[in-house]
Amino acid sequence: MISTDVIIIGAGPGGYEMAAEAAHHGKKVVIVERDQLGGTCLNRGCIPTKALCRNAEVINTVREAAQFGVTTGEVSVDYSVAFARKEEVVKQLRDGVAMLMGGDGITVVNGEARFVDAKTIEVASEQYTAPAIVIATGSIPRGLPIEGADLAMTSDDILAMQELPKSLCIVGGGVIGMEFAGVFSSFGVEVTVIEFMKEILPPFDKDIAKRLKTVMSKRGVNILTQAAVNGIHKTDDGLEITFDHKGKAKSIVAEKVLMSVGRQAVLPVGLETAGVETSRRGIEVNDNMMTNVEGIYAIGDVNGRCMLAHAASAQGSVALAHILGEKCRIKLDIVPSAVFTTPELAMVGLTEQQCEDQGIEVVTAKSFFRSNGKAVAMGETDGMVKLIVSSEDLTIVGCHICGPHAADLIQEAVTAMNANMPVTRMAQAIHGHPTLSEVVMAAAKQF
Repeated sequence: MISTDVIIIGAGPGGYEMAAEAAHHGKKVVIVERDQLGGTCLNRGCIPTKALCRNAEVINTVREAAQFGVTTGEVSVDYSVAFARKEEVVKQLRDGVAMLMGGDGITVVNGEARFVDAKTIEVASEQYTAPAIVIATGSIPRGLPIEGADLAMTSDDILAMQELPKSLCIVGGGVIGMEFAGVFSSFGVEVTVIEFMKEILPPFDKDIAKRLKTVMSKRGVNILTQAAVNGIHKTDDGLEITFDHKGKAKSIVAEKVLMSVGRQAVLPVGLETAGVETSRRGIEVNDNMMTNVEGIYAIGDVNGRCMLAHAASAQGSVALAHILGEKCRIKLDIVPSAVFTTPELAMVGLTEQQCEDQGIEVVTAKSFFRSNGKAVAMGETDGMVKLIVSSEDLTIVGCHICGPHAADLIQEAVTAMNANMPVTRMAQAIHGHPTLSEVVMAAAKQF
């Protein structure tokens, strides 16, 4: 039996960052990983996807190069080069995590952890015990309970695919689905997206989602909303996807199908032995990320609260603060999210519809990239900023951006929301010129 201060099960962003932070505070940490360091985010999620998104962005720029006086002719795309670059990016960052986990106070154990009791786990016949055990086992892709679901690829599968299909049908128009739609359409694949809801990207404000839909449709992506997929079948021509679209039975045929309808928590073996309560979404936790069992915590996708890598990291900091007996000031209800399409999307807080549903009185303002000097000079004028502000005290309730570098620009609103700052204070801050941040300022100045 090996005793330590903290055991962390899972070496994704939530797990490895918490391990480094705990070691910095003088704690002895054992971190267990059954696969590769970095978890889904680094190996099969955020990082490889963003590497491909960058390739797609470059391809789009080359195709539109004539506006900059550059003659390119026919654009030749070699996906094997993009795939190799993606793999190298992942390896480089994984090596960095390995170096971080090699620091003093951290022991990495490879294998699958199994709970023996509420204070003990077992990995490959070796037992480890600690007063604090943190579950950070992440999630896996979820499928639809339909006939032929096994014929579809998951996001893991499509990232491992080394050759481009001629056509791709993506079931699900959420963040993952739309990013892959943007990537593969840029590489010349015929892409169709089938989304059950009225708009793509249901968490986003409808004004922003509609704008992206328009841009991607112009680029050749066929997007069908209010469509319910009910089966996938093999045919001589490929895979036939049958679905109901606005009350009518329809079907399309594609070479490959990607199932992109969300993710589900991965629960560690023996969890019931430890007496930890779970629900349909994952492990139940309180605001300190602790489960119903004293000393057992769950962070990241496994608790189902917010399936984003940076949310997992923040939750790890909250859990560690509780373990150390310290106060944590992180506001877990203010979490930005982004979609790395071209143009990018980003959001934080509530949508206008959510405010209406919750009876929150708000006022809104919009500003557009087409009026921004930097965006015009860049040749990237598609998009807008939408600010949703409380009528009562003019604090920001939500911010939604579609446009170049939206994922970076959203942080200005995130910071203002964390500080509970009136939007008028943001408008009074001098913004550099010419910069894209002036689009955010232009919206703020309308209050």
